[in-house]
Amino acid sequence: MNQTAFDKHVESIIRSDHADPFGFLGMHTEGQGDQRSVQVRCFLPYAKRVAVVDTRRRKEVADLPRVHEEGMFAGHVPDYTDSFPYRLRVETEAHGTIDVEDPYRFPPVIGDLDIHLLAEGTHLHAYRQLGAHPRTVGRVKGVSFAVWAPNARRVSVVGDFNGWDGRVHPMRVRYECGVWEIFIPGLDVGTRYKYEIRAQSGELMALKSDPCAFYAEVPPSTASVVATLKGYKWGDRKWMASRARRNDRDQPICIYEVHLGSWRRNPDEGNRYLTYREMADELVTYVKDMGYTHLELMPISEYPFDGSWGYQPTGMFAPTSRYGTPDDFRYFIDACHQAEIGVLIDWVAGHFPGDAHGLGYFDGSHLYEHADPRQGRHMDWDTLIYNYGRTEVTNFLLSNALYWMEEFHIDGLRVDAVASMLYLDYSREEGQWIPNKYGGRENLEAIDFLKRMNELVYGHHDGVMTVAEESTSWPMVSRPTYLGGLGFGYKWNMGWMNDTLRYMNEDPVHRKYHHNMLTFGMLYAFHENFILPLSHDEVVHGKGSMLNKMPGDSWQQFANLRVYYAFMYTMPGKKLLFMGGEFGQGDEWSHDDSLAWHLLEYPLQRGLQNLVRDLNHLYRSLPALYEVDFHWEGFAWIDCHDADSSIVSFIRRAKDTDDLVVVVANFTPVVRESYLVGVPRGGFWKEILNTDSGYYEGSGVGNAGGVTADEHRMHDQPYSVTLKVPPLGAIVLQPEKIEKPQPDAGEDTAAAGDKGAEAEKKNETKKEDGENGGDAGKTEGLAG
Repeated sequence: MNQTAFDKHVESIIRSDHADPFGFLGMHTEGQGDQRSVQVRCFLPYAKRVAVVDTRRRKEVADLPRVHEEGMFAGHVPDYTDSFPYRLRVETEAHGTIDVEDPYRFPPVIGDLDIHLLAEGTHLHAYRQLGAHPRTVGRVKGVSFAVWAPNARRVSVVGDFNGWDGRVHPMRVRYECGVWEIFIPGLDVGTRYKYEIRAQSGELMALKSDPCAFYAEVPPSTASVVATLKGYKWGDRKWMASRARRNDRDQPICIYEVHLGSWRRNPDEGNRYLTYREMADELVTYVKDMGYTHLELMPISEYPFDGSWGYQPTGMFAPTSRYGTPDDFRYFIDACHQAEIGVLIDWVAGHFPGDAHGLGYFDGSHLYEHADPRQGRHMDWDTLIYNYGRTEVTNFLLSNALYWMEEFHIDGLRVDAVASMLYLDYSREEGQWIPNKYGGRENLEAIDFLKRMNELVYGHHDGVMTVAEESTSWPMVSRPTYLGGLGFGYKWNMGWMNDTLRYMNEDPVHRKYHHNMLTFGMLYAFHENFILPLSHDEVVHGKGSMLNKMPGDSWQQFANLRVYYAFMYTMPGKKLLFMGGEFGQGDEWSHDDSLAWHLLEYPLQRGLQNLVRDLNHLYRSLPALYEVDFHWEGFAWIDCHDADSSIVSFIRRAKDTDDLVVVVANFTPVVRESYLVGVPRGGFWKEILNTDSGYYEGSGVGNAGGVTADEHRMHDQPYSVTLKVPPLGAIVLQPEKIEKPQPDAGEDTAAAGDKGAEAEKKNETKKEDGENGGDAGKTEGLAG
């Protein structure tokens, strides 16, 4: 290499604009035959002196002269004609003399097959190659870095280890797939880093966080942090082996939706967040006691702005550091599973924020997002939309979906804002969107992406679930892709939620004019596999808390909420309730504050919490309430037409059609005396739940533990019961099982009569407990 060419290389390194740093830095042989020599070049701006050490001979073999005042050292190694293993002996003001490995002596880390799959956009475990990975290369420990930036002119890793100087560690580009990589010896878990990227235009971008980082600094700081995927010892083998059965559509699923930062805080330490490990104790214990089967966590992927609640993530592979480390989060999931609680996370694959350190304009081009704002920007949220037509982008997201299942044992993904992904004109006026190739408004690439995501998640992980938050009438959201569906396991029933909440918001005197809002949902209840959601979205932005949506005085508000929750738990569909709703928090939810746990000092709040706990346990104990949620065979109206009384009654059945319950719900504060309801069989019907029970701070109106059916045809049923229906209350009735006598049992008629007399005496005792059966809803009554 002549001096002119050498000087140009040096100037390019100094300007941090060299196209092939590995082709210049490090050890290189030059010349032929007798003219063959070995030269070593390095850029160490803080070094006073640099020498080359032959690691086999353990001695200095060359002193490298400084060839540029900025810190470029280069020189020939005397008496050597071939490359050899070496280190650099570096003398600095701060650390004295130390031996260091030269990053530019190491070969590429990513193999040819991985490069091919990354280029093809089919690498389902892309995160195992991209990002930062502690590893050992040739007995040298360090960290390999890799980032996709195909349109960049230069990419460097910067961090505390190099003074955040982008000239020190420029990376090698793998042109086949647009990935830049480097192995830096001596680094380890906990190292802070970012990428410095120079665009093709020459513009130096703002420092970028690693899109595939597994950990990040605590916001508002934005650096990525090296973490490992290895080392955690899971203790949830029993759960993982059984979750396919637990998460099936014929199993009870009642979900507690939680924002980890505001469920509970530590007031003794500045109102700080609880850690993942603290929540593994406190939250898991609470959820277990309340009887929920699953937790749904609002987004936990790292995000910069607290006020986004996590719905504007910048670190898709990093559980937020607000509450601890990735292993702390694994510990939390592990604790949930050992307590037999499944965990779903909100997954945001529809958009991302435009923060300078994030994915937007990542390598000086619109890499992850569409360039045209008519396709690439959400008007409502001022966020950027993924380009689902680019295979590398969809591969990034698909790899991320599988990542949470594989590395954190997550049991399901609730996919946020699916409607915004499906429609090109979502929340846009005429002229603000671009039609698809057929002239339609459907986002064909996003549809293909969602189908593929569901196929991969269900195909790779037994027993998981995906849930769509989809608010339109898009058909077959929760039907298999091979039938033309999107492939989700479940869909939120936003229509049911909106209609019934509007109904509950009406004064009871007016509800008879809006009775259809209560019943309309059954016209489409089995079009999808629905979850009935009372989520965080219903208690923010001026909508009021669940309690404050209810009309009337304080007692009536709680009574309204009790009958509404009972109605939800007994209707077809899986259940979801946002935190705080279970005890009647009065204020809207705020992400900056803990739930108002002190309210449980008051009887009405405590009574509501008792009811929700009992509803969960009752729901889980009665196959009639969950086994046939998605077919008409599991539900039948008894009477849905009594608008004047604002009462509905219906039957729920299990797969065994003899296993059934009857539900009667009264949405007015008027006690309905001698109210006739048709039932499908005779005998005694036990009142196994009464939301007006004194145990729940109701008025105690009930049916003394149960009623006996008369052979009087009513509501197209062969029998009927005469009920005292409580005000703003719901009751659940279950027929007593009749033991069939065994012909060879030898039991005479008198003995059988004694048993009948004993049962009758038991019923009389119940009646003596109180004319109105005020405690019919207590937990002991749920055993039936």
